[in-house]
Amino acid sequence: MELSDVKRRLLQKYLQGDGQRSRTGTGSIGRRPPGSLIPLSHEQQQIWLHSQLASDLPLYNELLTVRRTGLLDVPTLERSLSEIIRRHEAWRTTFDTVDGEPVQVILPPPTISLPLVDLRELPEAEREPEALRLATVEARQPFDLASGPLLRAKLIRLSEAEHRLYVTLHQIIFDGVSAYSVFLPELVTLYGAFAAGKASPLPEPP
Repeated sequence: MELSDVKRRLLQKYLQGDGQRSRTGTGSIGRRPPGSLIPLSHEQQQIWLHSQLASDLPLYNELLTVRRTGLLDVPTLERSLSEIIRRHEAWRTTFDTVDGEPVQVILPPPTISLPLVDLRELPEAEREPEALRLATVEARQPFDLASGPLLRAKLIRLSEAEHRLYVTLHQIIFDGVSAYSVFLPELVTLYGAFAAGKASPLPEPP
């Protein structure tokens, strides 16, 4: 495998045990404006390097499934997702290289527009397997860490009252703890509030 000079230098650092742990403190970091450049944590550096060495493989992709039974208001769901990403700058971050070192780049808050696949024309027994197939195909698509976004969502309609929201995310910005302790609870809370015509009840993150 042919490595660029940047990747070769980084690989040499890790082989020598220089993970630059000291560059990332353990204290609380305040919110930063879009365009801010932030050093990577040691764990992020490892994931970033591995991803560079195998950029065409989805080694760090995670698939999150949200099942919805009951009527679904798609614009309200899109608004809820947009608000979550606005609230958490880590989930709208990309990873570029500046002066030979990888850095985090915070992007402006996006407006989420969900791709919707309607499977109601299929026989009922075929809908769930087809939804899983589509989700698997999506989850196997690699991310571009430099251009982002590092989170993709697709909505599958199985029936008028049955939907699946599949969220594919990269582990460099997400982990299982944040997905289930932050992302999902906030999605439920925001969707409920927006569907009722109310403002977000969630306090702003520090």
